[in-house]
Amino acid sequence: MNTDWDQLRPLYFDSIQQTLTMVLLTLLIGGLLGLGLGVLLHGTRRGGLLENVPVYTGLNLLVNLVRPIPFIIFITAIGPLTLRAMGTTIGIKAATFALIIAATFGVSRIVEQNLVSVDPGVIEAAQSMGASPWRIIRTVLVPEALGPLILGYTFIFVAVVDMSAAAVAINGGGLGQFAVTYGYQRFDWTVTWVAVLTMVVLVQLAQFTGNWLARRVMRR
Repeated sequence: MNTDWDQLRPLYFDSIQQTLTMVLLTLLIGGLLGLGLGVLLHGTRRGGLLENVPVYTGLNLLVNLVRPIPFIIFITAIGPLTLRAMGTTIGIKAATFALIIAATFGVSRIVEQNLVSVDPGVIEAAQSMGASPWRIIRTVLVPEALGPLILGYTFIFVAVVDMSAAAVAINGGGLGQFAVTYGYQRFDWTVTWVAVLTMVVLVQLAQFTGNWLARRVMRR
């Protein structure tokens, strides 16, 4: 079939904007929440700067429960929470809310793992100088892990782009919705592949930028 790009072009660019909106809001809000949760996971573990084993056990269990859930199931399972928070269970707002929650738990584990890799000697040196735990976290721990954290957040960007396509399950818009509605359901494979290639380009740009930033940080 012949693809009517005169009709589809505005919808295509709208879908790119919707995907970028969902992904960037998720990275901003979920990235910050995940950073805080990851710092708590690292700090409250046994031997950590904020050692509190009961708190760590509870947070660790929560992260382990949420992270393995496939997003296509997660986005529908939290419907009641989405409805209470956003006033709806469909559309871009609802999809973004679910993305933020899922990303928060994914980021937290990446942050924790990268903070664990920081040389303990650096932390001990800061402690010997009388720095408080929160000061060590802000000025030593996170800066020392900044390069790997940038790579971790780049990975999260790729994962969120992937998850945003699943938002089609709740009419969440974006490139996934565009590919399914105007490509798959109309048997127009050109539209489907244009959407796929667009997502590949977005991911490659993010990966290139993330790798470049990480290299610059780690060479300082």
